[in-house]
Amino acid sequence: MTHNKTLASLAVFVQSGQLDPVALIDDTLTRIQSHADQSIFVGLTRGRAEREARAASERIRAGRSLGLLDGLPVAWKDLFDTAGSVTTAGSVVLKDSGPASADAAVVAALGSAGMVSVGRTNMSEFAFSGLGINPHYGTPRNPAATDQHRIPGGSSSGSAAAVAAGLVPLAIGTDTGGSVRIPAAMTGIVGYKATRGRYAMKGVFPLAQSLDSLGPLCHTVQDAVWADAAMHSLTAPVIRRAELADLSVVIPETIVFDEAETEVVAAFEAGIKRLEAAGARVRRQAFPSFAEIFDLIARHGALVNAEAYALHRERLGGPDAARMDPRVVVRTRLGEKITVSDYIAILDARDRLIHQTVESLKPGELIAHPTVPHVAPPVDPLLADDDLFFKTNARTLRNTSIGNFLDFCGVSIPCGKGAAGMPVGFLLSAPHHQDDRLLSAALALEALIRGEA
Repeated sequence: MTHNKTLASLAVFVQSGQLDPVALIDDTLTRIQSHADQSIFVGLTRGRAEREARAASERIRAGRSLGLLDGLPVAWKDLFDTAGSVTTAGSVVLKDSGPASADAAVVAALGSAGMVSVGRTNMSEFAFSGLGINPHYGTPRNPAATDQHRIPGGSSSGSAAAVAAGLVPLAIGTDTGGSVRIPAAMTGIVGYKATRGRYAMKGVFPLAQSLDSLGPLCHTVQDAVWADAAMHSLTAPVIRRAELADLSVVIPETIVFDEAETEVVAAFEAGIKRLEAAGARVRRQAFPSFAEIFDLIARHGALVNAEAYALHRERLGGPDAARMDPRVVVRTRLGEKITVSDYIAILDARDRLIHQTVESLKPGELIAHPTVPHVAPPVDPLLADDDLFFKTNARTLRNTSIGNFLDFCGVSIPCGKGAAGMPVGFLLSAPHHQDDRLLSAALALEALIRGEA
């Protein structure tokens, strides 16, 4: 019933009375529990979902619908507090923590729009990997893969897999270095990373607070627009579809195509040709600020490592460290070497590079490049070789992490297939707090990017 259905298409049936929310949620939970991959979800909230579905059903029958999203299912990355459930952040060390006493702010916001929370999705431990591998709860299979077990991308691995497998039409993830956009690209769905601070972060387990942002994973940009409105408590979307003739795109010639797979570049460039043929303006330029970010990391360390170490310092010094994914421990401990002067230097340079990058754009331009330079690789070689794991993780995070450092907002849209028939993502980004303009453009460009126009 929910299989590969968009929020928009399900809303038609629910709001018209052709599909009762109770039946929809029962079908959703049944499909999740009977699905071949039981590592996508780490916990279901059946009692809550059934109560919320009954309430939605009663409202809609009485002619008091809360709006477009009333009665539709949503899943939450296991970083979001849902009242009565334990937020484990993909780690066994938090498994014995008490249940959350209240919903995270965005959980409450979607609840106020009538959405039904069905459960918590798997993720990289403490959100600290772009691959989606989790040794504690299992690694979700990439639903787009037909040949072998391939990574779903991370850290919002279960959220992406749940949508791509047709189990839910919407899942909410977090994005500190690409953790919404990467799994969206690798599984062939849409992932929107909002500007940091667009949504309230209360009740969301952090990774690096100066980089953390949130966003929906779904099937279409329109669904992302609907979710975005509800997540910051609007009763309806206010974003209009842009005019193609008004849109300009710049393609970076720095960093983002380095070591990119030939098929990924071909799929991206085919999308660009479709945009140009439809009348969008496209140009290319170097972005020295992109290269400087990685030079800065080489000199002073990564901002995410510094803040993650500060968060987990006591945990790493005690017995819990032995219960964590060793790869997460290694990456987190890199922050121990970052001094206060290093941290301040990073923040100072970040502010300068944000301004430098924005000033290098022409008015109204969007930035476009492949979301990830490669398609989803097989899981087994990554598990067998730590050096390969770390190298692949760094390359996977590279393109998207630029956007986090520069405080961009971004949306990844499928643009074709690469090696082994795996999905390729086309990333559109805009400077911070230009989310409405980005989503407006993405609405106009989505069909062209996908090759459906």
